[in-house]
Amino acid sequence: MLDEEHRLILKSVREFTELHVRPRAREIDRGVYPREILRKLGELGLLAPTIPPEFNGGGSDTLTQVLVVEELARASPGVATIMEIQSSMIAENIYAMGNPRQREELLPKFASGELICAFALSEPCCGSDAGAIETRAVRVGGEWRISGVKMWITSGLYADYYLVFARTGPKEARHKAITAFLVKRGSCVEATPIEVMGVRGTGTAEVKFNECPANDDDIVGKINEGWAVVVHALNVGRAAISGVAVGIARGAFEEALSWARGRRLFGKTLIEFQNTQFELAEMYAAIETARTLTYYAAYLYDVKSPDFVAMAHVAKLQTARIAVDVARRAVQLEGGYGYSKESKAEMFYRDAKILEIGEGTNEVMKYVLFKLLEKR
Repeated sequence: MLDEEHRLILKSVREFTELHVRPRAREIDRGVYPREILRKLGELGLLAPTIPPEFNGGGSDTLTQVLVVEELARASPGVATIMEIQSSMIAENIYAMGNPRQREELLPKFASGELICAFALSEPCCGSDAGAIETRAVRVGGEWRISGVKMWITSGLYADYYLVFARTGPKEARHKAITAFLVKRGSCVEATPIEVMGVRGTGTAEVKFNECPANDDDIVGKINEGWAVVVHALNVGRAAISGVAVGIARGAFEEALSWARGRRLFGKTLIEFQNTQFELAEMYAAIETARTLTYYAAYLYDVKSPDFVAMAHVAKLQTARIAVDVARRAVQLEGGYGYSKESKAEMFYRDAKILEIGEGTNEVMKYVLFKLLEKR
């Protein structure tokens, strides 16, 4: 499935990861936001691989985007998560649905990493039930005033802009009365850090908007049609985050394999025990399954297949499960070392869990898949 261009990009990303990301993975896991790494990715066209070069993107396809996040996640799932959101949920949305000013003035800065934009959808009241959001945008004179609280926002602590989804009609209208706004950070924005279990260093925050001003020119898409922006972001994002899952699983597996080859007990190496061999074989088979699902979902998006949406949800559901399971097995194989902070598997195990929650829980994936089945 990978052509020569994909292989060249993959080689470049691997070199970048070993040089710039892996040496700082522990620091990022302790909570340091990797802004300079994002800028370096932007310089190479890797922060927004699918965006045309004239907007500072890589001019490539969704499969390339998946390859990039996968390789980053092998070293730092935190960096991969930030990049995946900045690329698939921000840059792609502005390119596909933004107005000329947004595309010309902001998109190149989002793609280069000069500006970071956070995706602000979830709220304390509503995660999976995003159609019930309470943040409101009200007309005051010739502009909008946006007020509300957003929760679990990746890059929320450090963002320069927020893609904010706000209610612009009655609550009863649910998703039919939501509008997407690009809101510049200012004194009206209050961000509070949230200490999370995994993917630390992502600047996850609760973000309060206190009558933040916005103009019609700041709307992405159309008034009361922000749900289309949500759906576009999440569908593409669910394929991309599956790449993060593959990378996490690979990272955990690679350390467990190395550990098993070197660890001695009862007079022989751990890898000489048949149980260890079976565990590693199952982990490898699961990773290759996850990789195949993810690459296929990316391919379907690139060829504009009507089967893409279903496969994106299949990939998100299955790769998340696989990443959690492979990381758990890696910790178990490493024993006490796997439970220590020195172990990479310990980090990957914590990081993997968000895959079953963020950008759509496992339960939401199953709900969407059943709804798609009902239409067949």
